[in-house]
Amino acid sequence: MAFEATKKEWSEIYTFFRILSDGYVSLGTPDAKISGTCWVVAMIQREEHDGPRQYYIEKEEIRVVSEKETRSFPREDFGIVAGLIFNAMKSSSEDETTSPEGVEEFLDEIGIFNLEARTNDRTDISIAFWHPQAPLTGFNIRSRMAKMNPLLDGGRSANLKFELSGVKFAVPTVNKVNALDTPDEVADRMMLIERLGGVLKYSDVADRVFRSNLSMIDLHFPRLLAEMLRIMQLDAVARVNELTDIIKTTNPLKIKDELINKHRFYEYKIKQFLMALALGMRPAKIFNGTDSAIEGMFLVNSTGEILCYHKSDKENFENFLFQNTRFEKGATEKDKYGYLERENGIYYFKLNAKIGLVKR
Repeated sequence: MAFEATKKEWSEIYTFFRILSDGYVSLGTPDAKISGTCWVVAMIQREEHDGPRQYYIEKEEIRVVSEKETRSFPREDFGIVAGLIFNAMKSSSEDETTSPEGVEEFLDEIGIFNLEARTNDRTDISIAFWHPQAPLTGFNIRSRMAKMNPLLDGGRSANLKFELSGVKFAVPTVNKVNALDTPDEVADRMMLIERLGGVLKYSDVADRVFRSNLSMIDLHFPRLLAEMLRIMQLDAVARVNELTDIIKTTNPLKIKDELINKHRFYEYKIKQFLMALALGMRPAKIFNGTDSAIEGMFLVNSTGEILCYHKSDKENFENFLFQNTRFEKGATEKDKYGYLERENGIYYFKLNAKIGLVKR
């Protein structure tokens, strides 16, 4: 009997099966293309309903080892099923995609009941490269064929505060600003504040943990991020690399030209930040500079190619993130930003930091 799942769920199992069939992964370039360099995969560990299982890639078979038993399946079957899943995703205009004929039976046969692995460390699969006893490397999977989880998932913890100065607003004026309801309400409220004589000046990060996490990148990084958010809202520039070019011109940190142009300070700090996000930094969890269990990312592109990015290939990974990320706008009500709010007699306007991968 057929069942439905999201393309995000299908993408994860597609990636898993495709790597088992291929027996290698291709490193990606900064512009999301295959580089020509491959890493041999010897074993994949995945969290299943009955605990972790190891999938050993042998010449003709995949040997599956669990706590209870060891079984083997033809390796080519994983490639066939991966192809069926990809074709189903490609041909479906809806996010919810019906399982192709034969796929459910194959999943039952090999004992997979969750298309997305259930892990506490946010990894989707862990891989031993070159040799089955090699150290495991944790990856998460993202797909341009599906809705992608953001690198920085907004939320109230990722709000930055701007203090209202210039003039004092009476309560009716504040209510007028907050009641403004337009398709681009945050930017329009900011411009209304400016027309009324108000000035929004960066003040602080709303959450103390996120403030400290950003300060691990640079003590002035919160101010830099705040300026990028302001430009994103007012000028409708979302791509991280394009915003960085603007920042180099406006120079919010007032640093020397030599540091900007020769040392490429702003690009360096932004890339550090993006890598920290990709490898596990979260707004409300203390970040001490130590990487999480996630060491890399698989990206499924629209043609079904799987690109591998790993922290050991640092320059490529950083440049990929720099060229392929953008700021996104979360829901204002859910994330509690985009309106004037009074704290200790002072009005603040919050902007929300949310960063995701571009779709193409």
